[in-house]
Amino acid sequence: MIQIPLAPLLLSMKIAGLATVAALILGTPIAWLLARGRFPGRAVLEAIIMIPLILPPTVTGYYLLLLIGRQGLLGRLMGQWLNIGIIFTWKAAVLASTIAALPLFIKATQGAFEGIDRRIEDAGRTFKPVLIVLCTITLPLAWRGILAGSILAFARAMGEFGITLMIAGSIPGRTQTLALAIYDAVQANQPQEANAMSILATAAVLLILALVGRMTKVKY
Repeated sequence: MIQIPLAPLLLSMKIAGLATVAALILGTPIAWLLARGRFPGRAVLEAIIMIPLILPPTVTGYYLLLLIGRQGLLGRLMGQWLNIGIIFTWKAAVLASTIAALPLFIKATQGAFEGIDRRIEDAGRTFKPVLIVLCTITLPLAWRGILAGSILAFARAMGEFGITLMIAGSIPGRTQTLALAIYDAVQANQPQEANAMSILATAAVLLILALVGRMTKVKY
């Protein structure tokens, strides 16, 4: 009987959940700015956001390794001044998943904001400040798109591999996510374990998408 290790799955769900929250916090204002703002450098900002989707994940991971590694600029600052180490920890895995998931979340949320009739917001601003309009009109109208972006972000974070491998490694019990555990099983010539974990990963993502989609009736 094949024993499927649940630790990588639980770790993947934890990392994906934290990455989704981070994408929600960071991506929502960026998506709103891109949907509503017309400013110099807008095209550059959109290009930067799309880089993780276009570059090979190992290249993105390499750049992050240079930045937050022990000899990197941020890595040295965090180590010397804050005594914080990110590289090869679960925090690095969260960072990798956030960077991978952020473009999908931003694009979905941006589309939701762009789909709102601006006349409704303009009418609201007649009586209320911009921030109040954003919280009481814009976000409630865009919530389906935001939720769809969050689902896509979670699913992408669950499957993140290349960036995580570069900056977090595959340390069992610490940074070995389900995707990395499958890779390690294949490398160790354990096809049955790899197949079982692959089915588990697919089932977990499909279950999450089906449940949330059924509850909210999000249309993709």
